Amino acid sequence: MKTTVKLLITNITILTLLIVILGACTSTEKRKIKAARKQHDRDSLMLVYDAAKADLNIDEFMQRLHSRSGFNGNVLIAKKGKILYQNTFGWADYLMKDSLKITSQFELASVSKPLTATGILKLWEEGKIKLEQTVDEFFPDFPYSDVTIKQLLTHRSGLNNYLYFTDQAEIWPDKHKGMSNMDVMNLFARYKPDKYGKPDGRFFYNNTNYMILAAIIEKVTGEDFAIYMQENVFAPAGMKNTAVYSKAVYEKIPTGVVGHDRVWRRSVVQNFQDGPVGDKGTYSTVQDLFLFDRALRDGRLLKPETLDSAYAGYSTPTKELFNYGYGWRTFDPGDHKVVYHTGWWHGFRNLYIRDLEDDITIVLLTNLANGSLLHLDELYQILGMPVIRQAAYSAQGEFMAQ
Repeated sequence: MKTTVKLLITNITILTLLIVILGACTSTEKRKIKAARKQHDRDSLMLVYDAAKADLNIDEFMQRLHSRSGFNGNVLIAKKGKILYQNTFGWADYLMKDSLKITSQFELASVSKPLTATGILKLWEEGKIKLEQTVDEFFPDFPYSDVTIKQLLTHRSGLNNYLYFTDQAEIWPDKHKGMSNMDVMNLFARYKPDKYGKPDGRFFYNNTNYMILAAIIEKVTGEDFAIYMQENVFAPAGMKNTAVYSKAVYEKIPTGVVGHDRVWRRSVVQNFQDGPVGDKGTYSTVQDLFLFDRALRDGRLLKPETLDSAYAGYSTPTKELFNYGYGWRTFDPGDHKVVYHTGWWHGFRNLYIRDLEDDITIVLLTNLANGSLLHLDELYQILGMPVIRQAAYSAQGEFMAQ
């Protein structure tokens, strides 16, 4: 009888615990859903914009940039989380005469790198990788030892640029078939191209670094890079119109914005090098990049101390001011830090700027790769922020007015 009672009590206890656990799980899920809805509402409010209240000085500047310098693309400028100005200028596809929309997706080119770095740093925060780990720990056939994740992040690996290496006919004969990141890793293992320098020898900006970082993310998580980024970076930041598109997956990249090289008649056709991602291959909108900025500031993606490390410079500064962190170019005169990134690939040319001191966000995405983004000094002056253009400074870091 006692045994029966004990068994009954044990079963009741187990059942009670299961009910409590299931209830807790349900409560946790409910809280997550509720929090996600609240964040969605906050994101929606942040994107509210009344064109009738646009900053007239910025509008006048952008209209001139469009008419005189040939700017064709989308723009969003915000301060302290409020959009001061957003607009679209020109064509998404000149041949089809399709106009741009504010939600048009642009190939971010190298503006993809801050996003990839965020994905890597999340794995680091979770203890799944160490920045001192070497590439050959993840890929034993990788032919170069002593190249670390930190060196990849800071462009100090000394590696050969895969974009030049794989462009040789004997390396990748079918120029219409998209390469994957693993294809490139296998080509490195097979052909062992000469390095540019020794690991951690000096800064050398190189797309190979971020292509490998994306490959490491896939290796560590067991997920496709596009899926990992969607679940761990884009969705938590509220970036609903952002995705990673690879020519190794898509016969035609599913975006209506076509890149053009300098003049309209030169539309750029996607090729095999639109396959590797991480260094490029992320497609997004001006609004989503604004939301990414807010998510970073709110601490929804990375811890403050991690961001401090990402925004530090790890090489000898150019002109005493310009450096490179973990996925971010930096401008730091000592009292007014700005992080930013440029991008240029297959007819897309972009600029993404975050003034950390005055909380200003500038997003300029273009699909006509001309020199229009080199004529922004007046915009910086309107916003009361430093001019982010290396040629505007002397070797000693002194601003030289035009």
